[in-house]
Amino acid sequence: MSSESGYQSENRPVAVQGQARSANGWLILILLIVFGVLVFRMAGGLPSPLHDPKAEPHEVVPRDDLPTGEQTQISLFRDASPSVVYITTLKIERNRFSRNLMEIPQGTGSGFVWDDTGNIVTNFHVIREAEVARVTLADNSTYDAVIVGVAPDKDLAVLKIDAPAERLKPLRVGTSADLQVGQNVLAIGSPFQLDQTLTTGVISGLGREIQSVTRRPIQGVIQTDAAINPGNSGGPLLDSAGRLIGINTAIYSPSGAYAGIGFAVPVDTVNRIVPQLIRHGKVERPGMGIEPFDGSVVQRLLYLEILSETGVLVKNVSPDSAAERSGMLPTRTIQTDKGPEDQLGDLIVSIEGKTIASNNDLHKALDGRKVGDEISIDVIRNGKKVNLSLTLQELK
Repeated sequence: MSSESGYQSENRPVAVQGQARSANGWLILILLIVFGVLVFRMAGGLPSPLHDPKAEPHEVVPRDDLPTGEQTQISLFRDASPSVVYITTLKIERNRFSRNLMEIPQGTGSGFVWDDTGNIVTNFHVIREAEVARVTLADNSTYDAVIVGVAPDKDLAVLKIDAPAERLKPLRVGTSADLQVGQNVLAIGSPFQLDQTLTTGVISGLGREIQSVTRRPIQGVIQTDAAINPGNSGGPLLDSAGRLIGINTAIYSPSGAYAGIGFAVPVDTVNRIVPQLIRHGKVERPGMGIEPFDGSVVQRLLYLEILSETGVLVKNVSPDSAAERSGMLPTRTIQTDKGPEDQLGDLIVSIEGKTIASNNDLHKALDGRKVGDEISIDVIRNGKKVNLSLTLQELK
């Protein structure tokens, strides 16, 4: 008995311990399952099916009418874009193997219809090195173009195409004399060969000056923040009435792409130059018939105190020129008691009361004037101011 009861007493605690351990194991398992379910649910549960056979397009939400400003821009573009053209320039080369002539693309640009006889206006630099130019109208019809005339000093050119009048829609021409900073503008052109591209902006500045390809100044230039990129050159800048107010010509950009500063030749310059190109194939350039010294010569003479003030120093005066008839004197060699002596010519210091301090100022003073205009010129001669009256002549 004692041994049996001792066996039983030794085994009862063992049986109870095993049951406790089993219960604890199930509890832990249950807790792990619950925790896993919670984590699973927090993580989003089972992923949804990748495809839904019931998928349908969303219902289109109707909108109100476009704002008046947007409708106006759309209308302006629709009205003006048929007047804007795409210009492709090519060079002719002979294939070294087949000896056949090939057309090599040189560049692209923009332009616009000037009249219904086929005159197309663009920038000079667009067609500067072209041997062949082609004009594509807004309806995608393409025509070979011939050069009517160029004005490199103003970066303007006129081409002509043989297109039916009904395909040609001239732009309405405005004025640049009354423009104001802040006015809305639209530019239409072919940036990066993307024809019929519209960009919008405002007039950012007026009276700017840029250099033409001939290094002569173009004055009264319009500055705009409408995006102007390569290929926009020659295209129109329009005001909010859809009138031509300038020709998009240049950009200011460290990278060569749009940087928020574009320039347009003012329409008043265009409207003065283009008819001359159509009539004569060239611009009637008013001038005096002089050859001035380079500005560096004047600066050197100032440094040596040979001259007492800056201006345009006359080097030569053309025979039978407006300058000669006015009595203007060139730099020359004269005979003195001591022998031959160089004598400086007249130093032009003002025209019509405006100070002339450089050759650039001289170009500006004559820009916009016509052949036959009479001007008053002040010169320094032998240390004294002399006034001359001069009638501008046409420069050849």
